Amino acid sequence: MTTEHPQPEPLWQPDQERVDAAAVTRFQDWAAAHHGAPAEGGYPALHRWSTEQLETFWAALAEWAGIRFTTPYERVLGDRTMPGAQWFPGATLNYAEHALRHAADRPEAPALLYVDETQEVTPIPWAELRRQVGSLAARLRALGVRPGDRVSGYLPNIPEAVTALLATAAVGAVWTSCAPDFGARSVLDRFQQVEPVVLFTVDGYRYGGKEHDRRDTVAELRRELPTLRAVVHIPLLGTATPDGALDWSALTAGDDAPVFEQVPFDHPLWVLYSSGTTGLPKAIVQSQGGILLEHVKQLALHCDLGPEDRFFWYTSTGWMMWNFLVSGLLTGTTVVLYDGSPGYPDTGAQWRVAELTGATLYGTSAAYVMACRKADVHPARDFDLSRIACVATTGSPLPPDGFQWLHDEVADDLWIASVSGGTDVCSCFAGAVPTLPVHIGELQAACLGTDLQAWDPEGKPVTGEVGELVVTNPMPSMPIRFWNDPDGSRYHDSYFDMYPGVWRHGDWITITDHGSVVIHGRSDSTLNRQGVRMGSADIYEAVERLPEIAESLVIGLEEPGGGYWMPLFVHLADGATLDDDLIGRIKQTIRTELSPRHVPDEIIQVPGIPHTLTGKRIEVPVKRLLQGADLAKAVNPGSVDNLDLLRFYEDLARKRAQRTA
Repeated sequence: MTTEHPQPEPLWQPDQERVDAAAVTRFQDWAAAHHGAPAEGGYPALHRWSTEQLETFWAALAEWAGIRFTTPYERVLGDRTMPGAQWFPGATLNYAEHALRHAADRPEAPALLYVDETQEVTPIPWAELRRQVGSLAARLRALGVRPGDRVSGYLPNIPEAVTALLATAAVGAVWTSCAPDFGARSVLDRFQQVEPVVLFTVDGYRYGGKEHDRRDTVAELRRELPTLRAVVHIPLLGTATPDGALDWSALTAGDDAPVFEQVPFDHPLWVLYSSGTTGLPKAIVQSQGGILLEHVKQLALHCDLGPEDRFFWYTSTGWMMWNFLVSGLLTGTTVVLYDGSPGYPDTGAQWRVAELTGATLYGTSAAYVMACRKADVHPARDFDLSRIACVATTGSPLPPDGFQWLHDEVADDLWIASVSGGTDVCSCFAGAVPTLPVHIGELQAACLGTDLQAWDPEGKPVTGEVGELVVTNPMPSMPIRFWNDPDGSRYHDSYFDMYPGVWRHGDWITITDHGSVVIHGRSDSTLNRQGVRMGSADIYEAVERLPEIAESLVIGLEEPGGGYWMPLFVHLADGATLDDDLIGRIKQTIRTELSPRHVPDEIIQVPGIPHTLTGKRIEVPVKRLLQGADLAKAVNPGSVDNLDLLRFYEDLARKRAQRTA
């Protein structure tokens, strides 16, 4: 079913020079000459070919990108059934070898630029990064680390974390990391599942102008991880190496040339963790080859990154975007690492880092963009951002006002890339395309090789209507498995339960007539009023335009008697008061910008909005609390940024139950 709508005017359109220079254009021309890709029709034709001729596309990408298979693959897809698709059976390779291959051509150019809250920029040349990886990989082998062993990092976004990841991959071991702002219980919920043999750790970190000592937490991790054979101490705060730990500088002082273990394509590279708001976080295993190909595709073709670029994304090691950022090395790009608060010493901090490092692609969260807008930040006026070609956002949908603000306050010739994917694939389903226009409030297109569709409840694709985000063919970076899921049932139930053989991601999306994508929020926390499904993100976008609203949360609650209660919780900006005037303006804004059906039944002031540790609003656990679930059963305490905030909702549920009893 298709609903026709007039195509709106784009906010931005790449000129012909930019289109011709884009790597995705060069790839299409090359693939047309060598693999039968369409020579005409631009990106839409290339995307159609990449999904209809899936094996040819991925083989062509591997060839074009110069992927080094030390033993050749038998075919591209041995089995395309989801879950369980087998990619490039027979092939062997190494992710770290590809990440460091540019060291030979540009040994003195910076592979990494490191910035902390002092605003000093420290370059790490390609040759130095390669040397450190070689030395550390040799020491890991000497410690008995073998292919398949797990190596963990309790580290901030510092160069040592990149070195440790690459050395782990070089050995064929499996990397996993958490940021040091995670408490011991949150870390143990993750690391105990995978039983690491080595732990890299800092003594503390600096954030918001303060030092945070983590030595007690590290001591607890050492006690509670009995499989550890070695702990490596990185003295970020300058403390001495604890008894029984190894010193980072001693392990990286050698001149060993890196030895790259050649592993099967589907050999595990790293373990990432879902937000895990209930139960233990899912331990998601992705493969060396799958991540290598998927990230080369994303970074070279979609992000248009190459050796002359500088790639900055504000992230932490506890979020998949850090892994994605490190993969910038695959394209020879200089990767910018920033360790610090996103808003210190002021809201414009990230723009200052972009200026200092000459970032050409700067990625951040939609929430940060909207915070800058509310704080009256003027990036182009206050910083030299002349090198930025693209600002990308993820974490949540970028509201239309965010698009307009970036266009007005950064550059009117700015490529704005709102992208959406997930930890589950460590990549994007839809997002950046350097050769397509940008429409306000929309992701440019589905990504290459990704057969992205919106499905109605009967499993039929719809255009111009809200539907479930599904992917109907396998992607190389889909999990090879979950850790400790021997029969694959947890993996199957997470994505393939609703539509057998088809990946259901759990987002509401609209695919527009011109091929762009609009994200409406999570489908597992859907608002369903009078039989009409509504996305929570649409309400947040409207409400949070009001200067008095710092953040909001909307929940739809089916009640026992057949009723439906839809409260809107608002966290007010400093100095604001939830009086009749503000309540009236909130309701009028929602009614005008969305519909009368979207207007909440009640507007309730709250002390704050709870988030996962990676910054996503927690909707489903709040809904469970309001339905009367115990806090211990509604949420995993180690997955929440501020557990005390949830007690407010638990108390509210108790008072409501007493009123209606």
